Amino acid sequence: MPATIYVTRQLPEVALAPLRARGVVRVWDREDIIPRATLLDGVHDADALLCMVTERIDDELLAHAPRLRIVANMAVGYDNVNVPALTNRGIVFTNTPGVLTETTADLAFALILGIARRIGEGERMVRAGRWGAWSPFAFLGHDVHHATLGIIGLGRIGTEVAKRAHGFDMRILYTNRGRNAAAEERFGCTRVELPSLLRESDFVLVLTPLSADTRHLLSTPQFHMMKHSAFLINAARGPIVDARALYAALRDGLIAGAALDVTDPEPIPSDDPLLTLENCLIVPHVGSASIATRTRMATLAADNIVAFLNGTRPPTPVNSEVLS
Repeated sequence: MPATIYVTRQLPEVALAPLRARGVVRVWDREDIIPRATLLDGVHDADALLCMVTERIDDELLAHAPRLRIVANMAVGYDNVNVPALTNRGIVFTNTPGVLTETTADLAFALILGIARRIGEGERMVRAGRWGAWSPFAFLGHDVHHATLGIIGLGRIGTEVAKRAHGFDMRILYTNRGRNAAAEERFGCTRVELPSLLRESDFVLVLTPLSADTRHLLSTPQFHMMKHSAFLINAARGPIVDARALYAALRDGLIAGAALDVTDPEPIPSDDPLLTLENCLIVPHVGSASIATRTRMATLAADNIVAFLNGTRPPTPVNSEVLS
């Protein structure tokens, strides 16, 4: 009997073709997020599920999917997935690390440059027809070169950002669960505790995974530790930053600005007060959004499923204990 594979978003055919060769593939082929009821109905006979970070994989879903044997998340982070629940049921879970590292680092550094040099503000002014004449005092921003960058979470992506920052002659501080000796040696990174990082950094970049320990890791007390001239950049997950506290800090000049690739909630509502602030640059979760990288992510997620269904080890398992 061929396997049934449920895919929660339209993907490049190069990723779908190997799945079609291995079983019956059903795809939610719209750009919007799959409705929860549709997802629960769709997985009722699925042997494999290829999902996005927008889908919640929890006990409720698993109760609707008695045949499910593997879940492949098309993302590195998996705060949307209850991994212990999958493990307890003997369901393999995979993600897509590595293939998006450099592309996401590019975007994170673009956010640093964009907020420091007021790119979003300037672009809005030009489009609105409010650009008068060049002035020595118009749109003065902050230098990135030779500034201090503090990276919260110096993993794969953080290390790639450090490489880019090293090219800008930046001083690089970081906090991490463990020491990143390679980044220290190659790029001169210095490991410090979070309060020191916040006090000394001109740019604070969030790249740590979302967990119970990191939810609202940055809130009012942390913003008070930062320089008034400092910028916050979040390229990880929205709930790591307390959005209400961030709004107040930006409004009151407690920090100079923020650049966000992720928000809480996500998508950000059109009436969110953060959208009223000129010193807040927000883009729609595009860290990995290059043609090549998104294709590699989709292909790796599909490869994980195909390998498992063929009886071989998936390339990037998270709960590898299930396989043993």
